[in-house]
Amino acid sequence: MNDELKGKSGKVKVMYVRSDDESETRGHNPRTGKGGGRNTPRQEGGRRGSRDDKSAGRDRKRETSPWRTVSRAPGDEANDTPDHGGISGKSYIDPEILRRQRAEETRVYGENACQSLFRNRPESIVRAWFIQSVTPRFKEALRWMAANRKAYHVVDDAELAKASGTERHGGVCFLIKKRNGMAVEQWIDNAPADDCVLALEDIGNPHNVGAMLRTCAHFGAKGVLVPDAAVLESGAAVRTAEGGAEHVQAITGASFAAALDQFREAGYTVVSTVTGAGLPLFKTQLPQKMVLVPGFEREEQESDALNHSDMLVSVNGTGDVDGLNVSVATGVVLAEWWRQHKA
Repeated sequence: MNDELKGKSGKVKVMYVRSDDESETRGHNPRTGKGGGRNTPRQEGGRRGSRDDKSAGRDRKRETSPWRTVSRAPGDEANDTPDHGGISGKSYIDPEILRRQRAEETRVYGENACQSLFRNRPESIVRAWFIQSVTPRFKEALRWMAANRKAYHVVDDAELAKASGTERHGGVCFLIKKRNGMAVEQWIDNAPADDCVLALEDIGNPHNVGAMLRTCAHFGAKGVLVPDAAVLESGAAVRTAEGGAEHVQAITGASFAAALDQFREAGYTVVSTVTGAGLPLFKTQLPQKMVLVPGFEREEQESDALNHSDMLVSVNGTGDVDGLNVSVATGVVLAEWWRQHKA
């Protein structure tokens, strides 16, 4: 209960009326926090109290203060503080949901690759990292991410290397949602009359994969048959493709051999490149609808090409070297197919 009185100065004086059971706090001023408590006897030497006595007095003040903070143990049932979805405090995330979410995401990097990805499917971007020097060239992407509440960070080179997992990040890295592969049946139903599909069964080097994706985009081979669509979104492959990965579609089937059989039934010819044992490429008419299985990276795998293929072709040259790199040979064959059917 409070009564207000005005003195001669016009200032308001506040009187605090206490009950009889407040003897412990008698003399305590709740406005200033001073006073209160029982008188402390004088100590030896005329001192008014020891350090322990003063600490006890402070503890009593905290106990009687109306502004004290109450802490609760984590297991206390009274701990009913609401969870605001992680905005304030920590929220619980199911480890299984987190594992599945991470499996559905991948990191791509490289300036041309990220620019092409933003132009073609910005909705797949989850988060982005930039170094300061590339931000002027990503103004449109930065504006879009800010407007759509996509997190992005301007970091130094070392932090970007950590975020992207490589020192060859090109100044930018996107965390994206992976694309799903298209079923063989769906691809065949929508394929044009002249169609070339690249089939990659066991190409282990992501830089070769990236080079072939870039070549496919250049020569109009829009589909790439792979065991797993994620092969086409490896960070190294996408960077090497220099934007070409956004212009090809992953195609997946029950198995590599079964997918090739489906293409055969739809009128495609399966063509493989081999070193020296096939038809000379520049003297051979390539089929209008073709599935190209490029030469393998290891010699022991060439026998598989004989089992998979309807036609074997060789890129003849001087003979001074054993043959071409798999991505280069693929580019030569795709260029010839383009010349014969598209040029």
